[in-house]
Amino acid sequence: MNRPIAILTRSLIVGAIALTSAPLTHADAPDGCAEAAKPTFDVWLARFRKQAAEAGISQATLDANLNGLQPDDRILEYDQRQPEFVQTFWNYLDARVTEKRIETGQDMLARNIDQLTAAELRYGVPARYLVAFWGQETNYGGYLGSIAIVPALATLAYDTRRSYFFRAQLLDALRIIDSGNMTADDLRGSWAGAFGQMQFMPSTFLRYGVDGDSDGKINTRASIADAIDSAANYLSQSGWQSGQGWGQEVRLPAGFNWGQARLDRWKTIRDWSALGVTQVNGSRLPDSGQTAAILLPQGHDGPAILVQHNFKVILRWNRSVNYALAVAELADRLDGLPAFSTGRDADNRRLSRAQAIDLQKCLVILGFDPGPTDGLPGGKTLNAIRAYQASAGLPADGYPSLDLLEKLHSTLQEKSLPLPDSAPASATTAKVILVGGAQ
Repeated sequence: MNRPIAILTRSLIVGAIALTSAPLTHADAPDGCAEAAKPTFDVWLARFRKQAAEAGISQATLDANLNGLQPDDRILEYDQRQPEFVQTFWNYLDARVTEKRIETGQDMLARNIDQLTAAELRYGVPARYLVAFWGQETNYGGYLGSIAIVPALATLAYDTRRSYFFRAQLLDALRIIDSGNMTADDLRGSWAGAFGQMQFMPSTFLRYGVDGDSDGKINTRASIADAIDSAANYLSQSGWQSGQGWGQEVRLPAGFNWGQARLDRWKTIRDWSALGVTQVNGSRLPDSGQTAAILLPQGHDGPAILVQHNFKVILRWNRSVNYALAVAELADRLDGLPAFSTGRDADNRRLSRAQAIDLQKCLVILGFDPGPTDGLPGGKTLNAIRAYQASAGLPADGYPSLDLLEKLHSTLQEKSLPLPDSAPASATTAKVILVGGAQ
């Protein structure tokens, strides 16, 4: 989640910082402080403990959770682990929207229909979306994570790179324990601090958590009702529009301007229809004044997806376009709608991180600015790709691929320019980068 966030993974810290009102000292100043000013962990913890007490955390909670606390080196290893591949949309989707996950999701819909129906009536978010988020986050509670959140957050808060954010999350985790809603043992989840059925961050829990089973406590790990209502509340307050879908797969006309297919280019559905965009079966789009954008998650050879306002709400949960499309696709499949069907013949080879760096360096040599040559293709890299593609007479879809890398090499050779040094692709099991997003 994002602004405030619910899900955090290493290469994409998804979401905005829900800041606390506790006083800020030099040691906890915003990111970028000099490493030389970093105190020992014990000194840092003593300062944090004082601030937590001043923020109202009880002595009993501080003693139980902070006495003897030490940083966990495993957490920093997880955080600093570099992804090795740029994941493709189809690889991502096929791993996360499986027949088993659809079947289990339909079973979970049936089992929890009363709670889901009540949440839909109260918050306006259809049951299938709530179950789809649940499935994507923890496989319907099948994997909740086992890492103790307080030590993990303390480790990340002590690290100078994002100390301000994680210090706030640590303080909020202690507030949750102090409130009696969840115990320290309940607060187990991911190394980055997310926990529960829906993998909320502590700040998100405090802002959006709901007592769905009316037992006087909010426990999004042990209570499915609490998790469902909390997720529905988050989506509702994030702007979910009741009675509208998220979007649909479409077909694009011959000669379509690929530069129009991006998340910051919104037109009315009526205008897209006038440009020749149709439903995937070739029939006309609805005559609607609602706005939408077109995405090409696997470039111009992959599927074309028309997304509407509620898709932007899904992105507030997690900024990865691939993640948001997986949630949308799973929600549709749970409702009996067909899977994405076009673009299956698109080049599905993954870029290694070394190859992604090579691609970025090629763009630099050709005079296009991709931002840092770090193998993480963000917005600047995608814009640089579009500019190169337009200059070379290629479909300007902004999609980084092995085919594009091969074309860049050919262009450099044609211009008698040097090729970057290319590292061999790794065939090992790897973390992956999601093009244009997170998770």
